[in-house]
Amino acid sequence: MSSDKNPAQPAAKRARRAFDRDRALAAALEEFWTHGYDTTSIASLTKAMGINPPSLYAAFGDKRQLFDEAVRLYVRTYAVGPPQGPDAHSAIARMLRELAADYTDPNHPPGCLIITGATNCTPGSQDVKTKLRAMREESKASIATCIRAGIDTGQLPSDTDADGLAAFYAAVIQGMNQQAWDGAGRATLNRVVDAAMAAWPVAPCP
Repeated sequence: MSSDKNPAQPAAKRARRAFDRDRALAAALEEFWTHGYDTTSIASLTKAMGINPPSLYAAFGDKRQLFDEAVRLYVRTYAVGPPQGPDAHSAIARMLRELAADYTDPNHPPGCLIITGATNCTPGSQDVKTKLRAMREESKASIATCIRAGIDTGQLPSDTDADGLAAFYAAVIQGMNQQAWDGAGRATLNRVVDAAMAAWPVAPCP
Protein backbone atom coordinates (compact mmCIF):
# COMPACT_ATOMS: atom_id res chain seq x y z
CA MET A 1 0.00 0.00 0.00
CA SER A 2 1.49 3.33 -1.04
CA SER A 3 2.40 5.81 1.68
CA ASP A 4 2.30 8.76 -0.71
CA LYS A 5 -0.04 11.57 0.40
CA ASN A 6 -2.94 12.42 -1.83
CA PRO A 7 -2.03 15.82 -3.34
CA ALA A 8 -5.72 16.65 -3.67
CA GLN A 9 -6.27 16.53 0.09
CA PRO A 10 -4.85 19.99 0.97
CA ALA A 11 -6.91 21.60 -1.79
CA ALA A 12 -10.02 19.80 -0.60
CA LYS A 13 -9.42 21.00 2.94
CA ARG A 14 -8.97 24.56 1.70
CA ALA A 15 -12.23 24.32 -0.25
CA ARG A 16 -14.05 23.20 2.88
CA ARG A 17 -12.60 26.14 4.80
CA ALA A 18 -13.43 28.65 2.07
CA PHE A 19 -16.64 30.66 2.23
CA ASP A 20 -18.56 33.13 0.14
CA ARG A 21 -17.62 36.48 1.68
CA ASP A 22 -20.53 38.38 0.13
CA ARG A 23 -23.02 35.81 1.36
CA ALA A 24 -21.48 35.84 4.82
CA LEU A 25 -21.70 39.64 4.96
CA ALA A 26 -25.35 39.53 3.88
CA ALA A 27 -26.04 37.05 6.69
CA ALA A 28 -24.29 39.33 9.19
CA LEU A 29 -26.37 42.28 7.97
CA GLU A 30 -29.56 40.33 8.60
CA GLU A 31 -28.42 39.45 12.13
CA PHE A 32 -27.60 43.07 12.99
CA TRP A 33 -30.82 44.28 11.33
CA THR A 34 -32.92 41.81 13.30
CA HIS A 35 -31.26 42.04 16.72
CA GLY A 36 -29.30 45.31 16.83
CA TYR A 37 -25.59 45.81 17.35
CA ASP A 38 -25.20 45.01 21.04
CA THR A 39 -27.60 42.08 21.18
CA THR A 40 -25.94 40.36 18.23
CA SER A 41 -23.17 38.13 19.54
CA ILE A 42 -20.12 36.73 17.81
CA ALA A 43 -21.63 33.27 18.31
CA SER A 44 -24.86 34.22 16.55
CA LEU A 45 -22.92 35.92 13.77
CA THR A 46 -20.65 32.97 13.07
CA LYS A 47 -23.62 30.60 13.11
CA ALA A 48 -25.57 32.75 10.64
CA MET A 49 -22.51 33.33 8.46
CA GLY A 50 -21.47 29.67 8.45
CA ILE A 51 -17.92 30.36 9.61
CA ASN A 52 -15.88 30.08 12.79
CA PRO A 53 -14.63 33.04 14.87
CA PRO A 54 -11.06 32.99 13.49
CA SER A 55 -12.45 33.17 9.94
CA LEU A 56 -14.70 36.08 10.90
CA TYR A 57 -11.80 38.02 12.41
CA ALA A 58 -9.54 37.23 9.47
CA ALA A 59 -12.09 38.31 6.86
CA PHE A 60 -13.81 41.24 8.57
CA GLY A 61 -11.75 42.32 11.58
CA ASP A 62 -13.67 42.69 14.83
CA LYS A 63 -17.42 42.92 15.42
CA ARG A 64 -17.45 46.70 15.03
CA GLN A 65 -15.66 46.56 11.68
CA LEU A 66 -18.10 43.90 10.52
CA PHE A 67 -21.02 46.08 11.59
CA ASP A 68 -19.62 49.07 9.71
CA GLU A 69 -19.30 46.97 6.57
CA ALA A 70 -22.83 45.62 7.06
CA VAL A 71 -24.12 49.20 7.34
CA ARG A 72 -22.40 50.10 4.07
CA LEU A 73 -24.01 47.07 2.44
CA TYR A 74 -27.38 48.13 3.82
CA VAL A 75 -26.99 51.65 2.40
CA ARG A 76 -25.98 50.32 -1.02
CA THR A 77 -28.71 47.70 -1.19
CA TYR A 78 -31.75 48.87 0.75
CA ALA A 79 -31.57 52.48 1.86
CA VAL A 80 -33.95 54.93 0.18
CA GLY A 81 -32.11 57.98 -1.11
CA PRO A 82 -32.84 61.66 -0.47
CA PRO A 83 -36.15 63.10 -1.67
CA GLN A 84 -36.27 63.66 -5.42
CA GLY A 85 -39.10 64.80 -7.66
CA PRO A 86 -40.53 67.61 -9.76
CA ASP A 87 -41.46 69.56 -6.63
CA ALA A 88 -40.86 69.36 -2.89
CA HIS A 89 -44.25 67.86 -2.05
CA SER A 90 -43.96 65.11 -4.66
CA ALA A 91 -40.35 64.38 -3.68
CA ILE A 92 -41.10 63.85 -0.01
CA ALA A 93 -44.31 61.92 -0.68
CA ARG A 94 -42.42 59.63 -3.04
CA MET A 95 -39.66 59.08 -0.48
CA LEU A 96 -42.18 58.17 2.23
CA ARG A 97 -44.01 55.72 -0.04
CA GLU A 98 -40.73 54.07 -1.00
CA LEU A 99 -39.96 53.70 2.70
CA ALA A 100 -43.42 52.21 3.30
CA ALA A 101 -42.65 49.58 0.67
CA ASP A 102 -39.13 48.91 1.93
CA TYR A 103 -40.00 48.75 5.63
CA THR A 104 -42.62 46.06 4.99
CA ASP A 105 -40.77 44.04 2.34
CA PRO A 106 -41.04 40.37 3.41
CA ASN A 107 -37.68 39.58 1.81
CA HIS A 108 -35.73 41.17 4.66
CA PRO A 109 -36.26 42.20 8.30
CA PRO A 110 -38.78 45.00 8.83
CA GLY A 111 -37.95 48.65 9.30
CA CYS A 112 -34.61 50.40 8.97
CA LEU A 113 -31.22 49.29 10.30
CA ILE A 114 -30.08 52.91 10.62
CA ILE A 115 -32.97 53.61 13.03
CA THR A 116 -33.02 50.39 15.05
CA GLY A 117 -29.42 49.14 14.88
CA ALA A 118 -28.31 50.95 18.04
CA THR A 119 -31.57 51.24 19.98
CA ASN A 120 -30.29 49.44 23.07
CA CYS A 121 -26.57 50.19 22.93
CA THR A 122 -24.56 49.88 26.13
CA PRO A 123 -22.15 52.65 27.22
CA GLY A 124 -19.33 50.75 25.53
CA SER A 125 -21.07 51.01 22.16
CA GLN A 126 -21.92 54.69 22.15
CA ASP A 127 -19.77 55.21 19.07
CA VAL A 128 -22.15 52.97 17.13
CA LYS A 129 -25.12 54.97 18.39
CA THR A 130 -23.36 58.22 17.43
CA LYS A 131 -22.57 56.91 13.93
CA LEU A 132 -26.17 55.92 13.20
CA ARG A 133 -27.54 59.13 14.71
CA ALA A 134 -25.26 61.11 12.36
CA MET A 135 -26.62 59.16 9.40
CA ARG A 136 -30.19 59.95 10.45
CA GLU A 137 -29.28 63.62 10.82
CA GLU A 138 -27.91 63.60 7.27
CA SER A 139 -31.21 62.20 6.06
CA LYS A 140 -33.16 64.86 7.96
CA ALA A 141 -30.90 67.55 6.51
CA SER A 142 -31.67 66.31 2.99
CA ILE A 143 -35.38 66.66 3.72
CA ALA A 144 -34.82 70.20 4.99
CA THR A 145 -32.89 71.04 1.82
CA CYS A 146 -35.79 69.78 -0.27
CA ILE A 147 -38.23 71.89 1.77
CA ARG A 148 -36.08 75.01 1.41
CA ALA A 149 -36.06 74.50 -2.35
CA GLY A 150 -39.85 74.42 -2.17
CA ILE A 151 -39.88 77.67 -0.24
CA ASP A 152 -37.51 79.32 -2.71
CA THR A 153 -39.71 78.35 -5.67
CA GLY A 154 -42.95 79.43 -4.03
CA GLN A 155 -44.30 75.91 -3.49
CA LEU A 156 -44.44 76.55 0.25
CA PRO A 157 -45.27 79.65 2.30
CA SER A 158 -42.25 81.91 2.74
CA ASP A 159 -42.51 81.64 6.55
CA THR A 160 -42.36 77.80 6.55
CA ASP A 161 -40.04 76.45 9.24
CA ALA A 162 -37.92 74.16 7.05
CA ASP A 163 -36.03 72.55 9.93
CA GLY A 164 -39.18 72.02 11.97
CA LEU A 165 -41.04 70.50 9.03
CA ALA A 166 -38.06 68.27 8.27
CA ALA A 167 -38.01 67.11 11.90
CA PHE A 168 -41.72 66.32 11.60
CA TYR A 169 -41.19 64.09 8.56
CA ALA A 170 -38.16 62.48 10.20
CA ALA A 171 -40.42 61.65 13.16
CA VAL A 172 -42.98 60.19 10.74
CA ILE A 173 -40.25 57.99 9.26
CA GLN A 174 -39.20 56.75 12.70
CA GLY A 175 -42.84 56.03 13.54
CA MET A 176 -43.26 54.10 10.30
CA ASN A 177 -40.21 52.05 11.25
CA GLN A 178 -41.76 51.12 14.60
CA GLN A 179 -45.12 50.36 13.02
CA ALA A 180 -43.41 48.00 10.58
CA TRP A 181 -41.66 46.23 13.47
CA ASP A 182 -45.04 45.90 15.17
CA GLY A 183 -46.41 44.12 12.10
CA ALA A 184 -48.09 46.91 10.15
CA GLY A 185 -48.31 46.25 6.43
CA ARG A 186 -47.58 48.47 3.47
CA ALA A 187 -51.19 49.62 3.14
CA THR A 188 -51.22 50.83 6.74
CA LEU A 189 -47.95 52.71 6.28
CA ASN A 190 -49.28 54.32 3.12
CA ARG A 191 -52.21 55.62 5.14
CA VAL A 192 -49.67 57.13 7.54
CA VAL A 193 -48.04 58.78 4.52
CA ASP A 194 -51.41 60.16 3.42
CA ALA A 195 -51.96 61.71 6.84
CA ALA A 196 -48.43 63.10 6.98
CA MET A 197 -48.71 64.73 3.57
CA ALA A 198 -52.08 66.23 4.51
CA ALA A 199 -50.08 68.33 7.01
CA TRP A 200 -48.04 69.87 4.18
CA PRO A 201 -48.26 73.69 4.31
CA VAL A 202 -50.18 75.22 1.43
CA ALA A 203 -48.67 78.17 -0.36
CA PRO A 204 -50.99 81.17 -0.75
CA CYS A 205 -52.59 81.63 -4.14
CA PRO A 206 -50.76 84.23 -6.27
